Amino acid sequence: MSVQNPDYFQVSLKVLLTAKNKCLILKDVSKSRYWKEKYDLPGGRINKKEIGLDFSQLINREVREELGTKVRYKLRHDPVALSKCRYPKEPSKLFILFEAKYLGGEIKISPEHSGYKWFKITRFSLQDNFSTVLQKLLTNYLNWN
Repeated sequence: MSVQNPDYFQVSLKVLLTAKNKCLILKDVSKSRYWKEKYDLPGGRINKKEIGLDFSQLINREVREELGTKVRYKLRHDPVALSKCRYPKEPSKLFILFEAKYLGGEIKISPEHSGYKWFKITRFSLQDNFSTVLQKLLTNYLNWN
């Protein structure tokens, strides 16, 4: 199937991991012009072999990969925001955002990111800190809550 096909979407699950009215954001190391010098949220794409798995299993895999095996959290099972985007010469993407409460444990980030910080999300902070697609996703989250 061609990546230009408008019916083809990659699905990415993102997690808004919160503690004390702040959320965990990760410094992205991607060289992509869409993500360069921006922050990301934990999460990632659903792999083809994972289609039958529950969202919580998929999120758990991503959290472990990106934040380490010692992080403890409680996931809210219903999505809290959605966003979609279309990139030239890449598959379209559907982003689904979940909330989770950070319960503790050492954060050990993967090589996909160069650092992390706890950050208060506001409408005013989105443009300078996030890619366009995450700006849309987080704006939808703020509008829904």
